[in-house]
Amino acid sequence: MPGRAALKASIPSSKSGLPCCEIGVRVPPGADPRPDTRLIRRAVSLALRQHQCRAARISIALVDDAGVAGLNRRYRGHDWPTDVLSFDLSAAEDGAPLEGEIVVSWETAAREAARRGHSIQAEALLYVVHGVLHLLGYYDRTVRGAARMHAEEDRLLTRLGFGAVYATARA
Repeated sequence: MPGRAALKASIPSSKSGLPCCEIGVRVPPGADPRPDTRLIRRAVSLALRQHQCRAARISIALVDDAGVAGLNRRYRGHDWPTDVLSFDLSAAEDGAPLEGEIVVSWETAAREAARRGHSIQAEALLYVVHGVLHLLGYYDRTVRGAARMHAEEDRLLTRLGFGAVYATARA
């Protein structure tokens, strides 16, 4: 995961001169099946557009369970792997672009997709969208917050053609 300074380069402008979004996706070597990075970028873009975020730099890293466990231990104090971690790297001033890092365990996505009966891509997109929503200010620490966040995940994933992944995974 890059440090704050590595992600703080200026956000490029579109041809119209308006701010735009930069979305990077890193895939683990030998990932099988190979993640659809174009679809991951599309999911991030949709979530940002739906929440009127016009300037952002988001980095997505797909890692294995050991990689996410190390980050979870270092940054959250939890000594176990998790499905997704999000790190808000945005500047505190008003009008600053949204900047963040989302780390997804591709290994967990594969395991959970098989258990829940849907594609690894759908499961991984659920984690990516979940991470983006955290960066946009959603929190799932309360029952009400979790319900709001999961409903938004399913709404976005339905727009992408995957249906209500969270709801069907939990049914």
